[in-house]
Amino acid sequence: MKRAVAVRIACLLLAVAFPALAQEKPEEMSPQRVRENLARPIVLAPDDVRVFPEPPAGFNATRAGIPHGKLEPFEYDSKVTGTRRKAIVYLPPGYDTKRKYPVLYLLHGIGGDEGEWKRVSKPDALMDNLLSDGKAVPMIIVMPNGRALADDRVGDNPFTPEKVRGFEAFERDLLDNLIPAVEAKYSTYTDREHRALAGLSMGGGQTLNFGFTHLDLFAWIGAFSAAPNTRPAVQLVPDPARVNKDVRLIYLSCGNRDGLMSISQGVHAYLKKQGIAHVWNVDDHDHEPATWASNLYQFVQKLFR
Repeated sequence: MKRAVAVRIACLLLAVAFPALAQEKPEEMSPQRVRENLARPIVLAPDDVRVFPEPPAGFNATRAGIPHGKLEPFEYDSKVTGTRRKAIVYLPPGYDTKRKYPVLYLLHGIGGDEGEWKRVSKPDALMDNLLSDGKAVPMIIVMPNGRALADDRVGDNPFTPEKVRGFEAFERDLLDNLIPAVEAKYSTYTDREHRALAGLSMGGGQTLNFGFTHLDLFAWIGAFSAAPNTRPAVQLVPDPARVNKDVRLIYLSCGNRDGLMSISQGVHAYLKKQGIAHVWNVDDHDHEPATWASNLYQFVQKLFR
């Protein structure tokens, strides 16, 4: 009880000291608020620097003469929404039910759906190329719709409080419905060491919120351009020693022209202060697909090794 009270007080103090880092609530979200967030002043710290170069040309273009995996539709029953929900699954070249595969759950942004990663980064071609070059471990990638609502379509306005709450509700849908359904259909490992969670923008915030809350389920965490749905870092990581012990990789990235930079900066600064090992990659992009594809390229090369 005392610890919980201390964490709540620390969260309040952090929000007062760094108002840009306070988590926004669904009722605060609107197109106008999004424009304001993206127009925030950007102040770079000395360690807000690029760790990795841009990927080589054609890194996510379909390459002839190499083995290819495949993207396939996947459906599962959700007790959260009371509906049958859709996802897209990448299976690596030569997928074989006689062996086990690790799984990356890859989450989209507020205006996307299960097809967003396919549109912004072509993860199938990206993975095929890395696997052909011996730079990645064969893995299954699951790209769900992170808006856990009976009507989970983007619609004309993805910023309504109901739509935003759907992203919060996806926590239980992911844990209780999607992961068990994936593990029932595909030949996967089922332990935390072989399960990763990553996402862009709103999905980056989901990743940090869900991943750090469920360290028993995820050992690899990646957030690209995390959005203001991200909880304050002191709330995300109340036990730094456990995170250092249990998490194999924390990968944070953001573009140095992205108005949401302060969100990721805040998480990075807290992790650094607590001595928690992590990657902090600041590239030269805005809040845009180029940075998400580039950082996915770097992130997957580090997984499950």
